[in-house]
Amino acid sequence: MRFLSLLAAVLLLQGCQTVSDAYDGWFGAGPRQKAAELVKFEPRATMRIVWQGSVSGAQKHAFYPVSIGNTVYAAGASGQIAGFNASNGAQQLRFETGTPISGGVGFGSGLILAGTPRGEVLAFEPNGKPVWKVQLTGEVLSPPAGAEGLVVVRTGDGRIYALNAADGKQRWVYQRALPSLAVRSYAGVVVERGAVFAGFAGGRLVAIALQTGNVGWESVVALPKGTTELERVTDVTSLPVVDGAQVCAVAFQGRVACFDAQRGETAWARDVSSIAGIGIDPRFVYVTDDQSAVQAYDRRAGSALWKQDKLSGRWASAPLALGRYVIVGDYQGYVHVLSREDGAFVARIATDGSPIQVPPVAIDLSTFLVQTRNGGVFTINIQ
Repeated sequence: MRFLSLLAAVLLLQGCQTVSDAYDGWFGAGPRQKAAELVKFEPRATMRIVWQGSVSGAQKHAFYPVSIGNTVYAAGASGQIAGFNASNGAQQLRFETGTPISGGVGFGSGLILAGTPRGEVLAFEPNGKPVWKVQLTGEVLSPPAGAEGLVVVRTGDGRIYALNAADGKQRWVYQRALPSLAVRSYAGVVVERGAVFAGFAGGRLVAIALQTGNVGWESVVALPKGTTELERVTDVTSLPVVDGAQVCAVAFQGRVACFDAQRGETAWARDVSSIAGIGIDPRFVYVTDDQSAVQAYDRRAGSALWKQDKLSGRWASAPLALGRYVIVGDYQGYVHVLSREDGAFVARIATDGSPIQVPPVAIDLSTFLVQTRNGGVFTINIQ
């Protein structure tokens, strides 16, 4: 009820109402509740910062970096995009887009991709040379994704566009009406197995054929509950995860659920509320819930395995599963490493003191990347 009261206090009064301030608090300015003190523990793993780079800060947005081959790409809200050597951090590329951007940087179909708060999609060659710019109908809050000669972009007005990678011309558009009250989401789409997977307000998960835009299936992650409009907000606000023949997603005030990736049939579902999101590995599904507890579920049966609740109020990011470890960032820029087997803390490292708003990104089996709200880019190794 404390969290619901917070949401009620920050509703926007014009257009489609959103709980944007609550979401930005989760991933931005810091907790509205008292954050748990960092617990002491005996380290069972060693972390070190391999290299550190920087771009401009995220401002009010959440910025996703991306690792492609031996290059890490990162962007900042002022319009700067940089490419770093993934092994040693040597700067390979840095250029200005000439306009503020939002959501971070994507790479696909041979292009560096970015979106803007004004609804523009920008495409560049790998050397930073502009290729095309397209105006869409709503702000772009997440990185565009590219695959199979297409660029897929999600806009804040409930649309998903597929554009030709060669010239930016529209191939198809999927549109979904937004409810009067929804959580402002920085989640984009996942392009995998020839399909586009995306979660929506109302607890829905949709699979769309990449080449045609036809809906393959639509499934229910969670159904709205409660008597008031606020209590019935049940939105998928984070990226789904796709691994092999299974796709999983989690909803705010709802459930975590896994589905058959081809048919959309529900494998299992468990009650949990999350804005931050989920991670997956061959054995487990991991969820950061709306109290910043990290929970693990058996991927096959959905049974609850462990819960790490010592990060309460620290606005932990979605988890990254990396080998024997589960990794999350928090609002003070700390990176926490948990044991995959029981959720116990095994390592911790500080970055630049500003929030880590989006999930860590794997580079290899022992190295990962985080980008902070102040624009710090850190590649970290764990042994």
